[in-house]
Amino acid sequence: MCGIIGYVGQADSERPLEVAREALARLQYRGYDSAGVVVANSRGLHHVKKAGKLSVLEEALAATPLPPATAVIGHTRWATHGGPTDRNAHPHLSADGSVAVVHNGILENHQALREELASAGVEFLSETDTEVAAHLLARAYDGLGDLPEAMRAVARRLEGAFTLLAVAADNPHLVVGARRTSPLVVGLGEGENFLGSDVAAFVARTNRALELGEDQVVAITATGVMVTDFDGQAVEPREFTVDWDASAAVKGGFATFMEKEIHDQPQAVRDTLLGRMTPSGRMRLDELRVEESLLRSVDKIVVIACGTAAYAGHVAKYAIEHWCRIPVEVELAHEFRYRDPVVNAKMLVVAISQSGETMDTIMAIRHAREQGAKVLAVVNTMGSTIARESDAALYTHAGPEVAVASTKAFLAQITATYLLGLYLAQLRGTMFPDEVRSILRELEQMPAKVQRVIDGEAAIKALAVQMKDTSSVLFLGRHVGYPVAMEGALKLKELAYIHAEGFAAGELKHGPIALIDQGQAVFVVVPSPKGRDVLHDKVLSNIQEVRARGARTLVVAEEGDDAVAQHADTVFWVPQTPTLLAPLVAVVPLQIFACALATAKGLDVDQPRNLAKSVTVE
Repeated sequence: MCGIIGYVGQADSERPLEVAREALARLQYRGYDSAGVVVANSRGLHHVKKAGKLSVLEEALAATPLPPATAVIGHTRWATHGGPTDRNAHPHLSADGSVAVVHNGILENHQALREELASAGVEFLSETDTEVAAHLLARAYDGLGDLPEAMRAVARRLEGAFTLLAVAADNPHLVVGARRTSPLVVGLGEGENFLGSDVAAFVARTNRALELGEDQVVAITATGVMVTDFDGQAVEPREFTVDWDASAAVKGGFATFMEKEIHDQPQAVRDTLLGRMTPSGRMRLDELRVEESLLRSVDKIVVIACGTAAYAGHVAKYAIEHWCRIPVEVELAHEFRYRDPVVNAKMLVVAISQSGETMDTIMAIRHAREQGAKVLAVVNTMGSTIARESDAALYTHAGPEVAVASTKAFLAQITATYLLGLYLAQLRGTMFPDEVRSILRELEQMPAKVQRVIDGEAAIKALAVQMKDTSSVLFLGRHVGYPVAMEGALKLKELAYIHAEGFAAGELKHGPIALIDQGQAVFVVVPSPKGRDVLHDKVLSNIQEVRARGARTLVVAEEGDDAVAQHADTVFWVPQTPTLLAPLVAVVPLQIFACALATAKGLDVDQPRNLAKSVTVE
């Protein structure tokens, strides 16, 4: 969750603090409730930290300017141990001021270590688990005289998921980092080097990066990078190029990142589809690099994900089962490994995550691989932990998503899983080649169809403004409309902080209809009248049921569906689309509505309360 930046450059300049300020601003999307920086120069360590938004930190820096420096580490904190206060904000310094530390993650054995240090006379100034690491590192550094070696010694004692960055008062030319599970990447510059919780921290300065693996320590100076494992053995990290620039992470003229990212969706779908067909008309997924014989032999697929990504997985289930005739289950990653699942080598686990750093999903794929299953990652971030730890990766190419509530990543994930389903169908012979090509051609038309929905956003926004005082909204859908309904409800919960629930429309009569009262707002995702007439008619009956009990019906339906209009208070029309591909257009009005309603309520749609973009703790 937390945002981290580390930097080393030439001696005593303003640049380290400039880099840190810029990086922390770009990392705000991860979610935070306090922020701080510490700079290192020939006179020691100098720090400022404050609870609240970055503007509060900026005010403090203006009141107490930090001196020119050689190195800096900075942090935006999401409170876990200890509330969001000035004293709990990072960085944390050791009692003697010899080292400063910032930290992402949770140290599960912090209480035992805290008691050990307290018994040795250490006085704690905060409630955080991080301060434990600062004191341990200072004691190890005092004994070893080498900061990377001290970091390795401390890291071996820590339990849990963590990224640690540290600077020492007597060596301002060095920043050291350690990672276990929690994300950390290296940025390679000219006469300067960077560390970041993700590449957004330094992409404005360099597009060259290094992947760091599990249980590794990195030491950066202005001219070099050294990586070892926790035992001190040298490691050769893989270099990669960041394929988007800093301009992709700015608002582009929109009032919020979320609004921009809704408008980015046609391009996100288009880029995810790019280059997936050979000149001969066959599917290719270059990133997979997994034996075709293995994919042919799979007899079950389990999708593991959380939140919005899990709803993308539910859409994938309908498509893959239909096209490939393979049973598909969708599991919440945080439940998967704790229920003792039946996993074997004939199972393919598909892990879906925008950031590739979702801790629940990381732990689930590790469990699956330990049991012999192959894991395929659907991720948006190259070099991410999930991509590295999976047997294969399918990248969504959606570009950076800054707003906490996911929009374009959702459409890109659905698109990527469609591609996976078609590829498996091609390999396994469950579809004829011309059928695969036909669906690919339909997919290639989807960006234009998504754009048509976005072009009609004015009516959706106007309705949202009218409904800004609504306290409860229900969502109904059948078939692929069911996960769309759940995603629509999630967006309202995330952004507008109101009661919202998504139901399978057939469940209505089994209990949820008791919620319907006069004026209750109900969104209904109506299936296409073509190809699934039975479901279409059943959903029309659901609309009539709730309307007869006083509900206000807001319907997402295909253009030309004349039977719908007479049963709906409001209709949001979407282009005609094959049933299995319909979520790509049906969800867009729900995204626009949630964003507009929250904006009308005066809420921060980019950083909703209590939420973080990347959930990097269990």
